[in-house]
Formats: sequence, C-alpha cells, structure tokens
Amino acid sequence: MRQSGRLTSQHKVSHGVIGIFGDEAKHHDNQVAKMACRALACFREKYPTLEFRHRKSVSKEEISLALRQMDKSLGRTLFVPSAKVSPDGGIIEVKDDAGAWRVVLVSEAKHQGKDIENIKAGKLVGKNADQDLMIAGNAIERSHKNIFEIANFMLAESYFPYVLFLEGSNFLTRTLSVSRPDGRTVTLDCHSGAINRLDRLTAANYGMEINTNLCNNKFIRHGDKMIMLQATSIFTQGDGNSWDDDAMLKIMLDVADTSMRVLASDLFDQLVKSGRQGR
Repeated sequence: MRQSGRLTSQHKVSHGVIGIFGDEAKHHDNQVAKMACRALACFREKYPTLEFRHRKSVSKEEISLALRQMDKSLGRTLFVPSAKVSPDGGIIEVKDDAGAWRVVLVSEAKHQGKDIENIKAGKLVGKNADQDLMIAGNAIERSHKNIFEIANFMLAESYFPYVLFLEGSNFLTRTLSVSRPDGRTVTLDCHSGAINRLDRLTAANYGMEINTNLCNNKFIRHGDKMIMLQATSIFTQGDGNSWDDDAMLKIMLDVADTSMRVLASDLFDQLVKSGRQGR
C-alpha cells in the first residue's frame, strides 16, 4: 500500500486528526509550554537586571534576515514571508549589552506510541484489531523542520539550546515486558524497527549521546577544515513513562544556563549588576 493509502487508513481507524494528535500528545505539548514559562520565571529571578522575553514563534522572514547577515548569498529564497516556526515550548531570549535579543532556550515535545497503555488495558490494535503492537508512524519526523529552521536562525552562534522531549513506547531505550490482563506477557524490543523511532531523530544530534546536554556547539577538524555542529539535546523517558514536571524543568534550566555561560561576555555589564544586587 502506498503511503497516502496507509495514512488514509490510519485516519479512518483513528478518527482522523484526533487519533494522530491524541490527548497524550496534547498534554505533552502543553506540559512543555508550561515548563518553559516556569523556566522563564526562574531566569528573571536569577538574573534580575537582565531582560528576557518568551516568543511562541519566529517568522521565516526573520530567519532569512539572520542568514543574510551571515552571508549575502544565504536567505535569498522566501515565498511566504508570514510563515512561522512554532516549537511547542516557544523561544526564550535575553537582551545582550548591545540591545540584541539572543536565544537561550527552545523546547519541543513529541509523544508517540501507546503500546504499553494498550497492552495493560488488554486492547488489541491494527486493522483487524488482532495485534499487540501498533506499527510506529512517522509523524515525529516533522521535528526536523523546526530544528533546521532554528539552527539557521542561530547559525552565527556557537551554542544551540534546542531541547527535544520524547515520551511514548516508540522511544524506548531498553526492552520491556508488559503483562496483559489475561496474564500473557508481551515484549517490547527497543531494537525493533517496527516500534522504535529514536533513530529517526538522532540525525539531529549527529548520533551523539541522548539524554545529554549538547547545547555547546561541537567543533571538529577534518583535514584542513573546521566544522561546527549544532546538535539538538534529545531527552527521552526510556521506559515509555511520562515526563515529570520537575525533571523537565531541571533539564531546561541546565541547557539555558549553558547558553548564559556562552553569552557571558556579551552580557557582562548586566551580569555584574546582577551579582552586586545578589550580595
């Protein structure tokens, strides 16, 4: 069956958009947005002399302008200037000593895979409702678009504070055995391509470690060339469980603190004032 046919069938079985963007996914998106707001409050308390802002989106026009400022050959092609990039947690920025806004945190959420919940509930899935596991979809690959757009926006920076929070059975890092109500045990193999979609996302961090703060850009030498890598910090609940608010917030603050350390020289005067007020 062609992909369009599979998507049509999926829409019919799952009642269209409601099935693809279910309650769990919506909750996960909202959770990240809520934690981003809490992170912003923490920044303002920690750095009282600095000015922060939280934007829900950044326009393609602004991204193109940032690219052109790097090199006049970049950012030349744009057909819909009003188009926007809108990560789930938005974009948090700080104003530097020169009055420019600098990104300190971008956060996004993806929830995919309800196999654990379905097995525990004794629910069979698939076209004929005769399978324990649902073949994983590809919706999470849309994450790459936002990542690439923000990477373009931050091409002039030496850090990349993009955090991707994953949850659901399609992002397992270890093999699990889950029992059905009738006592039968179902194994979820984290190495199975039918359910695991982590490898569809690790292109965004060059196959480096997940559950790791990769905010500092990595510079590698290849021959006579120096290459800068902007890596997404990918975090997943390896056993399919939901994210805890405090755990998510802690990661956000850690990544943002890395951004602030990189930007320290551009925020020097204001950081000195913050230090004096904190005495």
